[in-house]
Amino acid sequence: MPAPHSAFDAMQARLRAAAELYGLEEALFKVFITPMRSVIVSLPVHMDDGSWEVFTGYRVQHNIARGPSKGGIRFDMGVTLDEIKAGAAWNTWKCALVDVPFGGGKGGVVCDPSRMSQGELERLTRRYTAEIMDMLGSDRDIPGPDMGTSPQVMAWILDTYAMHARRTDNAVVTGKPIGLGGSLGRAEATGRGVLISAREAMQRLGKPLAGATVAIQGFGNVGSQSARLLHEAGARIVAVSDANGAIRNDRGIDVHALMKHTTETKSPVGFKGAEPMDAKELLLMAVDILVPAATDNQITEENAIKVRAKVIVEGSNGPTTPEADPILFSNGVLVVPDILASVGGLTVSYFEWVQNRIGYYWREREVNERLVEYMTHAFQAVFATTDKYKTTPRIGAYILALDRVAQALHSRGFYA
Repeated sequence: MPAPHSAFDAMQARLRAAAELYGLEEALFKVFITPMRSVIVSLPVHMDDGSWEVFTGYRVQHNIARGPSKGGIRFDMGVTLDEIKAGAAWNTWKCALVDVPFGGGKGGVVCDPSRMSQGELERLTRRYTAEIMDMLGSDRDIPGPDMGTSPQVMAWILDTYAMHARRTDNAVVTGKPIGLGGSLGRAEATGRGVLISAREAMQRLGKPLAGATVAIQGFGNVGSQSARLLHEAGARIVAVSDANGAIRNDRGIDVHALMKHTTETKSPVGFKGAEPMDAKELLLMAVDILVPAATDNQITEENAIKVRAKVIVEGSNGPTTPEADPILFSNGVLVVPDILASVGGLTVSYFEWVQNRIGYYWREREVNERLVEYMTHAFQAVFATTDKYKTTPRIGAYILALDRVAQALHSRGFYA
């Protein structure tokens, strides 16, 4: 069995393929594969039992040619510098695809938030914010939530920044509680982006979304919101999984009941409206739409040949390895790549930043309408590029992003 793919290596492989097809000069390719700034910080935290723990944190700024860097902060034991570098680069391409004036950033702390008290998480968050303070700013680097973080964590970042800067700047962080300048529609934005991508993909195949069968791997925020919104749009959710296992009901799962069950039990496993199934088999089900919304390296060269979904909408970063891409393409599977399908949260984070900067807040309907407009335009631009270069949608997305960032770099020039 081949070794698991490094997230940053996988990003570079796709970037190299796109750059060669696009004709990107080697000098710019070297710029794009090298993050502009990577910071590692040591975070001593006083724990509730009186002991001290020293955590490791990261913040990476990949590229700021199109604007300040933007990207989430992840609290997880699996956080590595390589993963954070890849996430920062992906955010550069995502921002370019939806044409928002940001570059890519990403941060993370190696910790297990599920084993920490509220007080410990607050002290960790504030220390991390203080250590990366010089990087942050509404016109420098704007964090947001990711795995293991929440609106409350973003509120602590906002307050810590304000205490050091001696002023309040709500636009310094996104994903905040509504009362602190957060945007309506942000919590379900990534899932709504999956819905928009699925609808556009089915239209490209000449098929309606209503009545389509859907399997979803992962039932965190992205997976659960995707399931709810797809269900409400008329699709039939037939299988769901998380780290504990998987369930299926070929007649369709009552998603609202499942979400209530998951809130109470912390897992979809054991839901009475479905039967247990092998989680690995979920990826291979004969469904119209497969949504990988869990971790990376799920669809590989080993199982790609067995994938029977007509459409894959990647709700998480890096679920498909580079070796699996040509297999899926040759088998006629339409893949909406992660840098397009999972960009809803980042787009609404941009909306939040805009609202903070102008001091005027939109109704939820306006936020959702703007998200549909931005993502539909991005989808159409990606597939126009895909058709122009006669390549896969993933490489088409990278080419479009490369083109936009390269144009910005050419216009700015290089300071020497």
